[in-house]
Amino acid sequence: MLWLRIIYLVFALTLLTLLMLPFQLLGLAFDLKIRRWLPRFWHRVACHTLGLKITVHGTPDKNRPLMLAVNHASWKDIMILGSITDVVFIAKTEVRDWPVFGMLARLQKSIFVTREQKRSTGTQVNEIAERMAGGEVVVLFPEGTTSDGNRLLEVKSSLFGAASTAVEQVPGGIVYVQPVAIAYTGVHGMAMGRYHRPLVAWPGSLTLLPHLVGVLRSGALEVDVTFGDSVAFKRGDNRKHLAVSVTAAIRRMLQQSLRGYWR
Repeated sequence: MLWLRIIYLVFALTLLTLLMLPFQLLGLAFDLKIRRWLPRFWHRVACHTLGLKITVHGTPDKNRPLMLAVNHASWKDIMILGSITDVVFIAKTEVRDWPVFGMLARLQKSIFVTREQKRSTGTQVNEIAERMAGGEVVVLFPEGTTSDGNRLLEVKSSLFGAASTAVEQVPGGIVYVQPVAIAYTGVHGMAMGRYHRPLVAWPGSLTLLPHLVGVLRSGALEVDVTFGDSVAFKRGDNRKHLAVSVTAAIRRMLQQSLRGYWR
């Protein structure tokens, strides 16, 4: 049964990718709006195929420019967020060369950053700011890595500097930063305890294929996605204060979901 699910997953997503690829390439070549919403359809199919049951609390802010600051536990976070709204992700440069995921990241026109090279930080932040100023919703994983799904790791405030840069480039001088919490809460129709939650988290020490097999073996997974109240970041505001405020909101929403607040 497990191998049938794997075959079905590979076949369905490969076929879907091949059918959508020409249209996405055309959208990328001419910067058409289709390049933004086609990935959302792909992510929705991928989530359904993987057996992810997503419950959304709140809504993405309609104000622009908008940055979503989200906790990060797994590669599935990308599919989950991508299935809810049209977004562009910030990813580390190494992702560009990953098999399969690297190609998908490039097709979605992700923003690749090199955290170790401080000299390039300004250019990277400018690109993020330009994309936000252009109306795209940018997703930031401020932890900089994946957690075990039970907690929020220490948040790195440096990339919030993109909000500061974007403020100078947009009419009105305001950027909206919305905290979002993703919590894996159920498996096999039952509440997921602390012990089982790492089964769906991807801390990075585990290679992708064994983790994917584990996800498929687990069956249907329930996920809570909570959108909090946006913070209006204005010219002259402190990005570190912004980071503290957004971090507190993410941590609170994550714990509420993990403790069954929505059940």
